[in-house]
Amino acid sequence: MRVGISIGSTYPGDDHRAGPRQVIAEARAAAAAGLDTLSLGDHHASAPASYVQNVPMLGRLLAEWDERPAGCLFLVPLWHPVLLAEQVGTLAAIGGGPFVLQAGLGAGKAQFAAMGASLAERAARFEEAVELIRALLAGETVSSPTWGIEGAAIAPRPPAGVEWWVGGGVPRAIDRAARLGDCWYANADLTAPRAAELLAVYRDACARHGCEPLRIAIRKDVLVAERARDAEELGDALMARGYRGFERGAVAYGDPDSVAEQLAPFAELGFTDVIIRTMSAPADVAVRSVALTGEVRARLLQA
Repeated sequence: MRVGISIGSTYPGDDHRAGPRQVIAEARAAAAAGLDTLSLGDHHASAPASYVQNVPMLGRLLAEWDERPAGCLFLVPLWHPVLLAEQVGTLAAIGGGPFVLQAGLGAGKAQFAAMGASLAERAARFEEAVELIRALLAGETVSSPTWGIEGAAIAPRPPAGVEWWVGGGVPRAIDRAARLGDCWYANADLTAPRAAELLAVYRDACARHGCEPLRIAIRKDVLVAERARDAEELGDALMARGYRGFERGAVAYGDPDSVAEQLAPFAELGFTDVIIRTMSAPADVAVRSVALTGEVRARLLQA
């Protein structure tokens, strides 16, 4: 199982340089720890919280990275396909490895309204946009009445290719991941038993559509400390406050040995990649957690 990181980029407060600095610190820790992939999320109109935007931030982080895959989550219906393809093409040309394009539908009435997008039409617009972006990144010229596109083509294009990781947590969305993507990107809220159920749905969908997944990935919220009790004290407090509505079995926290034990069932189920996101913690604790995730990775590779 590969271990990558999706760096959290939501920050409170009025110091608008603090968030980017924290993201850079975690990226440096992830690079030094030997993690396999680097990615950032996507959200819009997040005030009063600050959400560091993925495209410019990843451009900065690629200076800390190397030939390993890197990429972003894009809430596809909120992006114009030509703009999204151009951003991916440029980022991929800066980076050294394959670009990981994590594609999601997005949610939230306020977020869609802020971006002038229709929440009701998001699934149909997602599917058409994915087809258009794929074609643009392959060097084709595209048109679309839906998006108001006529005779568009882009450059640069990804020199090392693109991996399409399509998110989804219900059967219809998982079927979409099999049809349109190279990989199903499973939600962070899944416990191992529920992940097993949905993985079976995905494999059935792949069989129906005659495709073989390049990878099967899952995101996990994680907190690692040298001493298990330090991570457990903070993790237990977060869970007691209803951390993201997750069950305890959906998150992993403790020392490197115990976190590897908590993540190992997902590898046994057949997930090829786990993408960790650090649970809410003070800045120095979060950076140290990322650094220690390298030890978690080593233990999972030995299993």
